[in-house]
Amino acid sequence: MDLDLTGRTAFVSGSTQGIGLAIAQRLALAGARVAVNGRSSQRVQEALDALVGAGVDPSRLIAAPGDVTAEDGLAAALEAAGEVDVLVNNLGIFGAAPALEITDEQWQRYWDVNVMAAVRLIRTTLPGMKERGWGRVLNIASDSAIVTPAEMIHYGVSKTALLAVSRGFAKDAAGTGVTVNSVIAGPTYTEGVQDFVYELVDPSLPWEEAEVEFMRLHRPQSLLQRLIRPEEIANMVVYLASPLASATTGGALRVDGGYTDAILP
Repeated sequence: MDLDLTGRTAFVSGSTQGIGLAIAQRLALAGARVAVNGRSSQRVQEALDALVGAGVDPSRLIAAPGDVTAEDGLAAALEAAGEVDVLVNNLGIFGAAPALEITDEQWQRYWDVNVMAAVRLIRTTLPGMKERGWGRVLNIASDSAIVTPAEMIHYGVSKTALLAVSRGFAKDAAGTGVTVNSVIAGPTYTEGVQDFVYELVDPSLPWEEAEVEFMRLHRPQSLLQRLIRPEEIANMVVYLASPLASATTGGALRVDGGYTDAILP
């Protein structure tokens, strides 16, 4: 399968660690120039160094620091990236909180970061893709968009909204050669998720045991019965970004380890 993205420029929001960093690496290895984004120049440079250390050609990497939840930060990051052919909205926040204790401010913050940052990035980059007759927009959603977790309903609701954002913009891009899709990521191992797991299980457990206990108690419906690795999410993203996925748009594609107990999303 030829996933060649040579000549394309990708922008991956929140790509200094975890799933975003894995996506940036896979896109670069497929030939794309990749704009690595984070809030600080230092974090972005550390990510670039890690990617080069993992074998990525430095000429395929662009430093694109900027807080994309803020107008000036978004503008600065996109200016560094240049003309974007592949937009990956990966930036997101999550955390456990009792449902009745989630404040208006917390609800608003999750909406701004998990939904509106993606909307603004799409609104800024999609017109150029449509004019050029080719483009890919990929929004990283979550199994929580479908199976709302009781311990973080604000997160689940924001990811449900992101599915609608994807479907709506796919309709806007109809017939232009631009595709818009969501990737539904299941429970995935990242540093942030490790901290989250220890909020829900005995923090004295070694990580291997804590992961098993978390899946047993809090994600028992997973058919993998383990946390997904970031590169497994990235593999789907690179395929959808490639020319081979030209007939896939308006969809919500699952990389959830069978977590969602449904034939369709």
